Amino acid sequence: QVQLVESGGGLVQAGGSLRLSCAASGRTFSSRFMGWFRQAPGKEREFVAAISWSGGGTGYADSVEGRFTVSKDNAKNTVYLQMNSLKPEDTAVYYCADTRRTILPRSPLGYDYWGQGTQVTVSS
Repeated sequence: QVQLVESGGGLVQAGGSLRLSCAASGRTFSSRFMGWFRQAPGKEREFVAAISWSGGGTGYADSVEGRFTVSKDNAKNTVYLQMNSLKPEDTAVYYCADTRRTILPRSPLGYDYWGQGTQVTVSS
């Protein structure tokens, strides 16, 4: 029903910046929040940030608070993740995800649709 496509990943040096985009299409009328998750090799998929389509409320993981900013463009059905002051430990595949829940979930189990991911690599 919902298709999500991430873009903007790449290779950057520590301290650099990247902006990820997630374009949503299909039957998105029931979507309430868009979340960003990341998964490094051998690690669990972890919550990064999320934003509400209607109210614009946001949530962040402690590890990225103050460095990452999630935003949206409702007209373009697109959400963004601005990543500044990148660290090597930010290296992961980044996924966007859609949820119909009315309370922002931080677990991947709370999300219904997922993009294929985009690789972010931060070199030291």
